[in-house]
Amino acid sequence: MEFNKAVLDCMQRLRRRLRDEQHLEIRLSQPDAIQAMLTACLCSGDEVTRELGKQLATYSDLAPSLVMKPSSATPAALHQPSVRIYRGQRVMS
Repeated sequence: MEFNKAVLDCMQRLRRRLRDEQHLEIRLSQPDAIQAMLTACLCSGDEVTRELGKQLATYSDLAPSLVMKPSSATPAALHQPSVRIYRGQRVMS
């Protein structure tokens, strides 16, 4: 996926809304940031957040069914720390 200014602006606005609304901390550097944001948008009750999620889905070329159908994932399940390997060691972030 190509990251241009429109995609990054949408991701930043959505990240701020999700942090304020659902207390989710999604970093743009996460490998699954877009998927986590889209899943959180499905759980959102705010129409603006859902519209930003639809806009991000069109930018990212993900299946439109991800945005339209409700998911069983909860925002608490999205708050799991990511695991990275740094110099052979597992790092939780």
